[in-house]
Order: sequence, then structure tokens, then C-alpha cells
Amino acid sequence: MNTQDIAKNLSSIQEKIEQTCANTGRDPNEVHLVAVSKTKPNEDILEAITAGQLHFGENRMKELEDKMVSIENPDIVWHFIGNLQTNKIKYIAERVNWIHSVEKAKYLKEIDKRAGQANRVINALIQVNISDEKQKGGCKPEDLTGILESAKDYKYVKVKGLMGMATFVDDPEDVRSEFKLLKELFDSHQEYNEGSVQLEHLSMGMTNDMEVAIEEGSTMVRIGSAIFGERNYD
Repeated sequence: MNTQDIAKNLSSIQEKIEQTCANTGRDPNEVHLVAVSKTKPNEDILEAITAGQLHFGENRMKELEDKMVSIENPDIVWHFIGNLQTNKIKYIAERVNWIHSVEKAKYLKEIDKRAGQANRVINALIQVNISDEKQKGGCKPEDLTGILESAKDYKYVKVKGLMGMATFVDDPEDVRSEFKLLKELFDSHQEYNEGSVQLEHLSMGMTNDMEVAIEEGSTMVRIGSAIFGERNYD
């Protein structure tokens, strides 16, 4: 995909965000666009940066590690959105800014340890399984309280909110209830804000259901194919 296409796509997505926010009385500055660049070459990311995009998401730890090393730009905000592996967190801890997919307390402990060794703070989101699909990651809603309580005294990892992946459907209205569930959990767990737990963000919504997610309170949308085109497979 050429530079013009990526820039045009980014502009189109931003317009949709602004229009959806206008329709729901929200400030569009509350919604952050995370460009999901998984499987895409560095050239595409550089083109997106030229167009003004600075938040990028990857779902493979090795691919993220490689891209963070090879694309040297201090303004980039890197998001890891894939399945975590405890023994590989150390490889991304020196540069990653956000980890969206924390589903167990043990991951927070490891992130805090590795971020501490790098003398930096990493923002984390607790992934909740809102679709009730076994193949999708995330903790059970009833386990969220325990994870939050385990995190309040950490120094190098900050729990900044929740993340959820809705069921993939043709009609995004069919998953509005799943986004509502995550927002309800977000609201009902504000009482656990203490120390390193400060729930401020909701990462939910992708290319096919972004508008509904924003209507239900999303502050981070993860958009890949609508920016970069269809995914390249190995």
C-alpha cells in the first residue's frame, strides 16, 4: 500500500471517530487510535508516522521486539495486544509503552520486575473475556477484582484500564452488549483505584465494530486492515 493510501485511510478513520463522538456527545480527543501494524513491513509504519500516526499495536512479541529496535523514533507509542508469554516479557520491557493483554496477576508481577530492571514504567490493561469464547484471551469478569487488588503496590507497572475483544460478527449491533459489559465492569471497579491501579482507559473496538465501541465508551480503538489493508500472512 502506498503512502497516499495509508494517509487517506488514517484520515478516514479519524473522521469516523470524530463523527461518532459528535453523535454521542463525546470529546474525540478522548479516543486514541492504535494502528495495528502486525505482519506489516516497517515501510508501512514509517508512512503512517509521516501521516501523523504515533500509536502502533503488535500482537507477536518477537515482531514487536524487532520493530521497536529497527524503527528508532522516540515519539512512537508501542502497544502489545497479543497473547503474553511470561518468559518473553523481558524482551519487550525496555521499549513497550502499553500492554493490553494482561489476564493474570502473574503477568503484572513479571512486567513490574522487568520494567524495574529497565528503570521505566509500563502501562497495562487487564483483558477481560467479554465474548465468552474459549479461543479469546482474558480473565473471567469475576476474577477482575482479585487481579486489580494484586496490582496496587507495584512501582513499575500501572494498571490503566481494561481491554476486551468482541465476537466477530457481520452486524456490530450484535456485540453492543459485550461492550456494555466491559464498560459496566470498568465503572463498577473504580473503587479499586489505589496506588498503581488507576482505571482510565477502555481498549475495545476494531475495524468492523469501532463505532459501536466508541458509543459504549471506548477510549482506544485498535484498527489494522482499514489502515494498512488486509493482513500479510507468513
